Amino acid sequence: MKHTDIRELFAHPEQYVDQSVVICGWVRTARDSKNIAFIEVNDGTAFNNIQLIIDKSKLAEESIKDAMVVGSSLTATGRFITSERNGYEIDTESITLLGKCPQDYPLQKKRHTLEFLRTIPHLRVRTRYFEAVFAVRDQLSHAIHNYFHQHGYRYIHAPIITGSDCEGAGEMFRVTTQPWNAQYETEEAYCADDFFGKKAGLTVSAQLEGEMAAMGLGRIYTFGPTFRAEHSNTTRHAAEFWHIEPEVCFADINDIIEIAEDFIKSIIRDVMANCPTELEFFNQWVEKGLLDKLSRVVETDFGRVTYTEAVEILQKCGKDFKYPVEWGSDLQTEHEKYLTEEYFKKPLFVVDYPAAIKSFYMKQNPDGKTVAATDLLVPGIGEIIGCSEREADYDRLVAAMEARNMPLESYTEYLDTRKYGSVPHSGFGLGFDRMLMYITGVSNIRDTLLFPRTVGSL
Repeated sequence: MKHTDIRELFAHPEQYVDQSVVICGWVRTARDSKNIAFIEVNDGTAFNNIQLIIDKSKLAEESIKDAMVVGSSLTATGRFITSERNGYEIDTESITLLGKCPQDYPLQKKRHTLEFLRTIPHLRVRTRYFEAVFAVRDQLSHAIHNYFHQHGYRYIHAPIITGSDCEGAGEMFRVTTQPWNAQYETEEAYCADDFFGKKAGLTVSAQLEGEMAAMGLGRIYTFGPTFRAEHSNTTRHAAEFWHIEPEVCFADINDIIEIAEDFIKSIIRDVMANCPTELEFFNQWVEKGLLDKLSRVVETDFGRVTYTEAVEILQKCGKDFKYPVEWGSDLQTEHEKYLTEEYFKKPLFVVDYPAAIKSFYMKQNPDGKTVAATDLLVPGIGEIIGCSEREADYDRLVAAMEARNMPLESYTEYLDTRKYGSVPHSGFGLGFDRMLMYITGVSNIRDTLLFPRTVGSL
């Protein structure tokens, strides 16, 4: 079906004004009067609808009636003209219905709660809210790939099925072909008969594989789905989410902090430049002041404070926190929000965390108590990036693993990267969906994913 995308009409109107055009799409709104009808159509290529003006004396009544139903799909032919109110619209010459829509279509009303729309994820993409979300999601993905390619990174596809839980958290989804009622005396025997001959799960992070790739390619990044079987029914957690994880050789903690800040600013600038209409929608309807917030991020130097200094600030601030603040305990969301929203009032790197609350692979600092790790905290969200210099010394890495009772035989290949020509290297992990939340103001991670997977919801 030869037609012109609505996006093309709006992008290059000078080529189409006063010309006959053919468009296709779904009916978003329709209103009728005695002699003229108006239908707004969207084909998914543009955030804004195109309005069809219909002279009822020129078209068959039955074709107009069916086309006036919200949710119906149609193709229309007409003259593309300027409009004082809408910018551009189509003086319709003919309409052909492509797909009827019955009256029980759930999106007949103009506005619905997000809670209701979560019950119909297969249809909610037809609303302006989710058109905007997925337009920004698309552009943000492009911005991420573009940044890394411009800076000489190799894009690596790490395995999704793995035998390693990376950080020893154990919150993995099992992958198995065994029957549900398989009977074995031990887990070892069960796994020995399974597809891979050993225990397998969905990846919680591509970091370990990414480090191995960087040891030959210099600087790499992964960008793909990761899975965590956490029973966290919060607005920031999903069982399946997308993760960006670069690894950079010959880079220490200061280098990777500089890279992370430049990366965040770059991808925000890209989205602001390429999705102005969508961001204006979010600024008006989702988070007042969103555009000012994003502008401040790209124009301001991020703050930096040690974990020890952050604890001292929190202990002296006079706030009555739900969770007590003590050196050696992890910072909670309420602590992160105070630091970013009230004290520093900007994105903030907290560096040099206690070794006991961080992962085994992080470089140990000379003080023997902390590691070269940082979290990037941003106003409104809290932690958005986890970042560290990796332990490059074989003996220190083994000691850290033994202290955690980790089975060294399961990490033979990983240890080989320290055994054969080890180099200083660093990396970070960014939750893509949380970054999308920050850029759009969307407050629930379930509203950033096409089909969100959460506890009790598949």
